[in-house]
Amino acid sequence: MSIDYAIIVKSRTRLESLIARFNTKAQAKFYIERQGGDFESYVQEHEVFYRALEKLQSQLTGVIKYKLIDRDFISSFLFSPQHIILVIGQDGLVANTAKYAKGAPIVAVNPDKSRYDGVLLPFDVNDFIYGIEAVLQQQHQTKRMYFAEATLNNGQQLLAFNDLFIGAASHVSARYQIKFNGQQENHSSSGVIVSTQAGSTGWLSSIFNMAYGVTGLFEQQLQPKQPSLKAQDLLFAVREPFKSVRSQIGLAAGKVKQNTQLIIESHMPNNGVIFSDGIEKDFLKFNSGTIATIGISKQQANLVIKA
Repeated sequence: MSIDYAIIVKSRTRLESLIARFNTKAQAKFYIERQGGDFESYVQEHEVFYRALEKLQSQLTGVIKYKLIDRDFISSFLFSPQHIILVIGQDGLVANTAKYAKGAPIVAVNPDKSRYDGVLLPFDVNDFIYGIEAVLQQQHQTKRMYFAEATLNNGQQLLAFNDLFIGAASHVSARYQIKFNGQQENHSSSGVIVSTQAGSTGWLSSIFNMAYGVTGLFEQQLQPKQPSLKAQDLLFAVREPFKSVRSQIGLAAGKVKQNTQLIIESHMPNNGVIFSDGIEKDFLKFNSGTIATIGISKQQANLVIKA
């Protein structure tokens, strides 16, 4: 398959977001320093990122044509399998981009190893070009990443690279009926997290940390563990389930495999939502009468890895 051109996807730096908020760099500096913050750290982070971006663009120019787009526009950009997608930024940007990539190979670049863990960023600005060349020569290796998918009874769908949140938009109890593996319960909770393998070290891990921390008050020998998932498994966890006359707590967690589904029906008259990968504006309304069927999507992301 021939590649037409590359798409570089980036996010605003924290400094750019501050300037957008306060109109000028001077006003942003005044605000941060008045609050006792270190404005210089924002500046340094910004400069390191743009040096990395400039180096990436310079190398890419001699190899393939490219376009540069901002994170804010990825949901409306028309990606195709004839593109190479270059993501430069934090791990979350890979997750946000992958949902719209339509199977195009993704070369993910860590611009600042001193700041970003880079779990999903196998390349840096010194070696990413080898990944690009491998794709162009059709000799690249990829790691297939599976999405969680929520499908509503009105036909709407939402993908998640890391996790789905099902619950209330505000800080109130989410009310719903949950069905899984032949069991059914009514719940009142802080919502449900459904995590993929890629997301298991993120939001889901914090739920495990909380559970171990609370239980550790009563179990002296408790050894904290992080969730372990296979590539084609999902894991759901109910946040802070409340037991009452009308709500149960038996279905607090479970693994969703390819031959199983999680079904949740909203009992919330308003403010019910399903959003993905921590992006609250990327959501579906989930109010009374709406039923979500959650499983593993047939769509996959192709993350290019080092040979």
